[in-house]
Amino acid sequence: MEEFEKLPEAVNELVDSFIAQPVAGNLNFGITQYTVFMFAAIAILCVVLFIFKKKQAASIVPQGRFVNGVEYVIEFARKDLVEDILHSTWRQHFPFIATVFFFILINNLMGVIPGMHPGTGTIGVTFALALISFIYFIYVGVKKDGGWGYIKSLKPKGVPFPMDWLVWVIELFSTFLRLITLAVRLFCNMFAGHVVMGTFAILASLFIARFAQGVTLEAFTGAGISLLWLLVLIAIYAVEILVACIQAYVFSLLTAVYVQLAEEDE
Repeated sequence: MEEFEKLPEAVNELVDSFIAQPVAGNLNFGITQYTVFMFAAIAILCVVLFIFKKKQAASIVPQGRFVNGVEYVIEFARKDLVEDILHSTWRQHFPFIATVFFFILINNLMGVIPGMHPGTGTIGVTFALALISFIYFIYVGVKKDGGWGYIKSLKPKGVPFPMDWLVWVIELFSTFLRLITLAVRLFCNMFAGHVVMGTFAILASLFIARFAQGVTLEAFTGAGISLLWLLVLIAIYAVEILVACIQAYVFSLLTAVYVQLAEEDE
């Protein structure tokens, strides 16, 4: 059908729209659309937390869906992401891990809004987040055991030579590999989700556009197909919201696990 012939070109335009474009300056020293939406997400998060603290302070007992909802998410981050993993040291690391979680969550959720280009939609931001988490858990390990002590801690005790050194090399490599996997996992999941949602939106719009040109039997058939794509799009949209939350959880959870590994004695 003619509509399907237009699809490859439309998808190519969709993918091109995800390429970072400078809003001010240039790509090397400037602000892109991703930077704008990233700061918008930060501003929204700050406003939400400000209103939450103001409403929370107004009553000893939490009142209203907004306050209870935000408290639930904060308690979830505290209990499931930090306290259950880090145990006695959770208070020390909660501010950092919670900040990472909420930053990624608000950016991911903005990404499901058509036309938005949040920070987590570009590899530069996800790599920066991964680098910050990497530096943090390395710092925790070095603070506990010292620089050389942390490096030696990667070699397991009780493993005979030369297997212990082989395991040490593997552990050292896997430690640096965490930096890449954190960045790529988050970026690929968000980017792929945006492309899939955009593709089904294009499919729906192509058939609707044909129906708008004239009321014919073929147009009615196209409208029915368009409705099918639209229903699939709604289902994918719901899944993408779930994925946005899960990816924020996974990134923060892995950060907490890496911190726990850096702190443990064995």
